[in-house]
Amino acid sequence: MNSSNLPVVNVPSIDKIVHFCFHFGFTISWILFFKKELKGKEADDYKAYLISFIFSVFFGITIEILQSVLTTTRASDVTDVLANTLGATAGIFTAIAFKKQIDKI
Repeated sequence: MNSSNLPVVNVPSIDKIVHFCFHFGFTISWILFFKKELKGKEADDYKAYLISFIFSVFFGITIEILQSVLTTTRASDVTDVLANTLGATAGIFTAIAFKKQIDKI
């Protein structure tokens, strides 16, 4: 089948949804990593959350700046940074909500 005959599916704001989901997963992955590296002490748990959040947001901002500076076909978008930050925030709250299950890993 010729791909030009396939129907076009447009999902509104799919780009923002992808940014949100990426940073949600990215943040949770970093939380798991840092909690293991910091050996699970209560004070270190919150340090893992904070470092993971900052790293995720900083990474998202850096990518937005670099795609604007280093490419001619892409532009930075403040709403992408907002979606990244919301995804990271949701990742933090999800990790806190599932703290007991995460601590078993």
